[in-house]
Amino acid sequence: MSETTDIITEILESVGLGADYRTASLSLLESGESRYLRDLKLNFTSTLTSAHLSEKECALLGLSTAVNNNNKPLTAFFTQYAEQHGASAADIAEAVACASLLASNNIFYRFRHFTQKEKYTQIPARIRMQIMAKPVTGKEFFELMSLAVSAVNGCEMCVNAHEDSLIKMATTEERIFDAVRIASLVTSFGKIVF
Repeated sequence: MSETTDIITEILESVGLGADYRTASLSLLESGESRYLRDLKLNFTSTLTSAHLSEKECALLGLSTAVNNNNKPLTAFFTQYAEQHGASAADIAEAVACASLLASNNIFYRFRHFTQKEKYTQIPARIRMQIMAKPVTGKEFFELMSLAVSAVNGCEMCVNAHEDSLIKMATTEERIFDAVRIASLVTSFGKIVF
């Protein structure tokens, strides 16, 4: 086996996939013997730990991002990883719910932001968001997941609102930064393994 194939096998096994699993993107990297595969492996590994987040929090952030991105292999991986690091069924369900809720919020508030029309800010959103009131993962962590998903979805208004809320809760900028870093790397990995 080539070094490239060995790296691909390690990448796939790290997320519970067989060595023969391939996507078109992964096959293109393999046939080009891309050095990027090493980066991809190390970047993904770095999503699992943080100096500012617990392993459980890293897992739930990864899960929420994977669900947001409709990535089945990563959803399965991060669900299992979250369970291994103490996440309850309720915690896992909340990470999934956060991705779903933010999908609607990010579209809606991005529309309001893009149009810049006062009239649209006066019309009630009619989006039910009770889960945000008393999240089982805690208000601060739910805001952190919301920020990470909003960053992936590119909603400037939501990113600013969630970041502001987190700062007011005394969340460190390092913790915020790491949450977004994890979401970005899970999204990147999901372009290759899906």
